[in-house]
Amino acid sequence: MNAEVFDTKEVQDLLTAATNIAGQEGNARFKQILHRLLSDLFKAIDDLDITPDEVWAGVNYINQLGRDGEAALLAAGLGLEKYLDIRMDHADKLAGIEGGTPRTIEGPLYVAGAPVRDGMSRIDIDPDQDAGPLVIRGVVTDTDGKPLAGAIVECWHANSKGFYSHFDPTGAQTEFNLRGAVKTGADGKYEFRTLMPVGYGCPPQGATQQLLDEIGRHGNRPAHVHFFVSADSHRKLTTQFNIEGDPLIWDDFAYATREELIPPVVEKTGGAALGLKDNAYKEIEFNFALTSLVQGKDNQLVHRLRAAVTA
Repeated sequence: MNAEVFDTKEVQDLLTAATNIAGQEGNARFKQILHRLLSDLFKAIDDLDITPDEVWAGVNYINQLGRDGEAALLAAGLGLEKYLDIRMDHADKLAGIEGGTPRTIEGPLYVAGAPVRDGMSRIDIDPDQDAGPLVIRGVVTDTDGKPLAGAIVECWHANSKGFYSHFDPTGAQTEFNLRGAVKTGADGKYEFRTLMPVGYGCPPQGATQQLLDEIGRHGNRPAHVHFFVSADSHRKLTTQFNIEGDPLIWDDFAYATREELIPPVVEKTGGAALGLKDNAYKEIEFNFALTSLVQGKDNQLVHRLRAAVTA
């Protein structure tokens, strides 16, 4: 078609009217963002000569993405969530904020409401014959290495099938299986007794994998464990670590891997005394260092819609 009309008065007037950018009513910030995004879309249609068929295929895809409930999954897979982390890292650098455990993406599978235990939490609620015992432990400190008492460490990860409780399509897991929270004591220590996770792939028939297939990419993640870590007078940390040795560590479709977030996995014995399913178990020690509030505020706190269940 090659009809380049973006810069015409008719199209610019249409954008102004559609977004009410010049009007007094409505949310000014929302209108600003919408006007920019809609302008970029219109300009892309011109520049790439996107056909009406392709536009409506995109609209239909968005409908399917919503029906599948995968918008947050796609945001991770297309690097949008990673890009937000890159921007926050850059802002920290400009502000001179140093130290602290590196952030990485939250992902779409957190569930609020897990019971908080003092010091240690056993989170392998459901039996899983295909997963061996794992102990995750460490210390929460500030950037000077001082232990933080009363810090809350939240943890969640997949089972041996690559499914997360609450989102498990098989319905085989209880709500807070492999999810928990620990409150640290004066020593800043936390511990989770759990089972070794595996990585997961996007639902094979879902909208996210459909898009990835079109661009020739896989939708798989290495085995990993997610964390939120918070403490008074410190910024909340969102991070995760990968399980050492997983072949997808540097080929994560969600781009969450960072060199500092691959702790060693140590073989241990004595699991029976800890109440684990086997005497032989694996241990991962991972310490968290939290950065202080910025002028009394947590400027890296992210507000987004999250699932919640009452324990």
